Amino acid sequence: MLDIKFLRENPEIVKQNIKNKFQDQKLPLVDEVIALDRENRDIKGEVEALRAQKNKDSKEIGLLMKSGDKEAAEKMREKVNASSQRIEELSAREKEVEESIRTIMMTIPNIIDPSVPIGKDDSENVEIKRYGEPVVPDFEIPYHTEIMEKFSGIDLDSARKVAGNGFYYLMGDIARLHSAVIAYARDFMIDRGFTYCVPPFMIRSDVVTGVMSFAEMDAMMYKIEGEDLYLIGTSEHSMIGKFIDTIHEEENLPYTLTSYSPCFRKEKGAHGIEERGVYRIHQFEKQEMIVVCKPEESKMWFDKLWQNTVDLFRSMDIPVRTLECCSGDLADLKVKSIDVEAWSPRQQKYFEVGSCSNLGDAQARRLKIRVNGPNGKYFAHTLNNTVVAPPRMLIAFLENHLQADGSVTIPEVLRPYMGGKDKLQ
Repeated sequence: MLDIKFLRENPEIVKQNIKNKFQDQKLPLVDEVIALDRENRDIKGEVEALRAQKNKDSKEIGLLMKSGDKEAAEKMREKVNASSQRIEELSAREKEVEESIRTIMMTIPNIIDPSVPIGKDDSENVEIKRYGEPVVPDFEIPYHTEIMEKFSGIDLDSARKVAGNGFYYLMGDIARLHSAVIAYARDFMIDRGFTYCVPPFMIRSDVVTGVMSFAEMDAMMYKIEGEDLYLIGTSEHSMIGKFIDTIHEEENLPYTLTSYSPCFRKEKGAHGIEERGVYRIHQFEKQEMIVVCKPEESKMWFDKLWQNTVDLFRSMDIPVRTLECCSGDLADLKVKSIDVEAWSPRQQKYFEVGSCSNLGDAQARRLKIRVNGPNGKYFAHTLNNTVVAPPRMLIAFLENHLQADGSVTIPEVLRPYMGGKDKLQ
């Protein structure tokens, strides 16, 4: 969420940013919120003047009563009562105006970083760099669920009966591989200095609206009926929510946390054949990383975060590339975002396995995450990034490590988590 003062003083910058994100339907909101802000400040000014006059008149009543001028005192009392009624009316309107301002400000997108490429959607994202050599083997690679079925590692039919489409049972060595990747990712991040955390898997509505836009919320979140609780779509939500309405000493920053959680998503809409199986699902597990830091350090941490994911995948011998998200592909709260994509030998293209985002002070402003600095209080910057999210990551793993005889090799870094196995037969 933008600072209202910034919007008030820079309306054309805010409008151009809206245009850069191809959300022209939101342009009238800028003038609307400026008008509401002006009205709000006028109300506050009038209320302040009325209260000062009311206090003065109240003292005058006492003096008039002492002097015996009851008639004048009664007239003054009527004036004070009228002031009280007017203050009450203005205060009610002030609440309405401030709620309208907040609603609109939560809809206007954050100012994107100047380095973000301008584009309408993800088709205009820009490749930055490739890591590892993409290989296409000289044998056919089956669809990922077929590979899993060869190991008796997945049961989609039973999952449909139990929970519906978008769910799965992972079994045997495939389930073990899934857990091994999560455990390895946890230790990988701990070794890089991050504090391990298992957060709540449900969050309240004030945290939901603090960490994401209304559009994301509607598309992703499952609501718990009859309660002010939502199932998390990613642990970054409850991890950032951990800091809601807090003030931190500057010398204690940054906070660097890595978290494990299950995640739950609606995943609305139809998807192509390559996104069936366990690619786009309603339930999955994930290792995440978040940072709460000083504004001047957020760029440095952004580069560190996405590099962690690249390094993790390369340590498992999976080729990846980084992709700069264009303006139209950025969620409204994001300042800048980089996707990490893994190589799919089957499709002979890359697909997303992680996303790194710098949200500036947008989440901190909504959640009131403040820092005590030498020159006063300010809002922290928040960042998040996927460490690894199996079972989608399993697709890349199985395709890149499948051998011609149907076996799957286990990279050295994962063998301690797989009971010493170097291969799945």
